Amino acid sequence: MSAIDLNARASSTYADKLAETSVLLQQAARDHAASAPGGASRITLACSLGAEDMVLAHLINQLQLNIGIFVLETGQLHPETLALLDRLKATSRAPVEVFTPVTESVVQFVDREGKDAMYKSIELRKVCCHIRKMEPLGRALAGKAAWVTGLRREQSGARAEVPLIDSSDAKITKLNPLANWTWGDVWFYIAENKVDYNPLHDQFYPSIGCAPCTRAISMGEDFRAGRWWWEDETAKECGLHVKDKAAA
Repeated sequence: MSAIDLNARASSTYADKLAETSVLLQQAARDHAASAPGGASRITLACSLGAEDMVLAHLINQLQLNIGIFVLETGQLHPETLALLDRLKATSRAPVEVFTPVTESVVQFVDREGKDAMYKSIELRKVCCHIRKMEPLGRALAGKAAWVTGLRREQSGARAEVPLIDSSDAKITKLNPLANWTWGDVWFYIAENKVDYNPLHDQFYPSIGCAPCTRAISMGEDFRAGRWWWEDETAKECGLHVKDKAAA
């Protein structure tokens, strides 16, 4: 059974949420347009190539918005994810930038701690996340006024209060246009619009990250149970969506 067959069930307020998301993206594109004619947009979508982000990429392209898209290619992504990245780059109207970690940093870390360092301790796993995700993220967001993410309140307890617009960081605004969407809403949109998606979702991977740190989940498990499954639930973020005070 495919992820569409299993999950595509729109909530009763789906149409309202879709309209809300579309309006938010359109307004954000206007508010953070290029500083000069022909210049780069000051807003970008952080695309993990998961279901939510593929919905947002589709909306940005469908609405013909001047919002860029970037992907963090950590060097540890599944082959299925890399293949989807190639398809997105080939079909997206919006430009898709790929950011990779600094090779020397990765080599030094692996030489020092081993290729399975993420399993040894939370501290080492977070160092790996910093090298492969956080440092490239900083480059991806340099010079941007806002960024778009696929965070939803339903994803986990840690994300239960995700706002549509997060202005808590004075340097950059974070937009979460799908904050109110259910998992069923996401898949209903994918089904209705024939959105390309990662086939790992058909293998019970609702949340997909780096290959060593992601597994399929079983019926009844938490949505993010397959991410860093060997760690305590309170530690299950890589840093991309953790506020400074929480990270400290």
